[in-house]
Amino acid sequence: MEKLVPRLRFPGFEGEWDLKKLGDITTWASGGTPPKDESQYWNGNIPWISASTMRGLEYSNSHLKLSEAGVKKGSKIAKVDSLLLLVRGSMLFNKIPIGIVTKDVAFNQDVKSIVVDIESATSKYILSWFIANEPLLLEMVTGTGIGAGKLDLTELKNLNILLPSIDEQTKISLLITSVENRLESLKQKKTLLEKYKKGMMQQIFSQEVRFKDDDGGDFGEWENLALSEIGFTYGGLSGKSGEDFGEGKPYIQYKQIFDDSKIDSRRFGYVAIKENENQNSVRYGDTFFTTSSETANEVAYSSVLLENVDELYLNSFCFGFRPNSLEQLRPEFAQFLFRSKSFRDEVIKLAQGSTRYNISKVQLLKTIVALPTAKEQTKIANFLSAIDDKIALVGKEIAGVEMWKKGLLGEMFV
Repeated sequence: MEKLVPRLRFPGFEGEWDLKKLGDITTWASGGTPPKDESQYWNGNIPWISASTMRGLEYSNSHLKLSEAGVKKGSKIAKVDSLLLLVRGSMLFNKIPIGIVTKDVAFNQDVKSIVVDIESATSKYILSWFIANEPLLLEMVTGTGIGAGKLDLTELKNLNILLPSIDEQTKISLLITSVENRLESLKQKKTLLEKYKKGMMQQIFSQEVRFKDDDGGDFGEWENLALSEIGFTYGGLSGKSGEDFGEGKPYIQYKQIFDDSKIDSRRFGYVAIKENENQNSVRYGDTFFTTSSETANEVAYSSVLLENVDELYLNSFCFGFRPNSLEQLRPEFAQFLFRSKSFRDEVIKLAQGSTRYNISKVQLLKTIVALPTAKEQTKIANFLSAIDDKIALVGKEIAGVEMWKKGLLGEMFV
């Protein structure tokens, strides 16, 4: 019989771990929500935790607070060192929100408090166990029929858990929580950079922020032009069936355009193209727009080709826009122009449909855009690209830590 010991262990610890049921070493309680239309229950000084406030691994505050009367009427207090676990909500389809209470808080009915038997385990070790077993827990999530996920308490309490000594639990939990805190810090950094970029783009394309030329002088006024005065549109692949895809010439796929403002050449699909076949090929500097979407807000998403290619085609569910001059509309600037809030607001108005929304190329070409000089376009593009580079770098750091964490958890828990 295989010994109940992990592959990776701190020095000085020996012996097998004890096998228990999670429900045997924990006590669970449900929260609640007092009537929201009765003001005497709200705006007190007791933080009220719900799915929207379950970020990170420590819970002590919330934008919503209950009074003492509110707690007595319809909620419950989770004491310091207990755990709070989300057991119902749409977030459960992507992650398992859980954290440790560092200040007494109230909580709602979608959340369960977990009090750990201190003679068997520490709260932080149980928290680390939940983190390590998140893939298993995600598989246990079922749908409610109204778009939310749920975890069954009986199934949770019946899960097996292996317990080392309290001293070894402490060592493990310190390491795991430090890794989680590092991840949370990197994710917050990435979020802040994304917010900064979004804010700067709004200021730049509304011309609240202007750049200076190399001599410190002002650039000229931006010129308002219809897209039809700047370039022309063309269609994607036509006359293709399912058998034509899988090998042949590279083509830009729908998701490449939807996912990023610039085309990632590592994600091309392949399609059979006969010699002398009449298909539109794409070139450096072209912008591609999605033709349709399930919501008006996602119609006409754009991406720009910033690489020189020999022979490349476009999927049939998108269309291309080719500038008449790459000096008038520089590709690196177009990458941000067509994803700016001001432009997106205009094209969303053009979306037509009920169950699925479409964009008319004719109407899109009537859209007015403001273009700075070529040199200011380059300044703007370089500034925003530098932020993108920082976001991508933090994203790589996050991926690296997550990969290391996955390997670590697999080695440290039985």
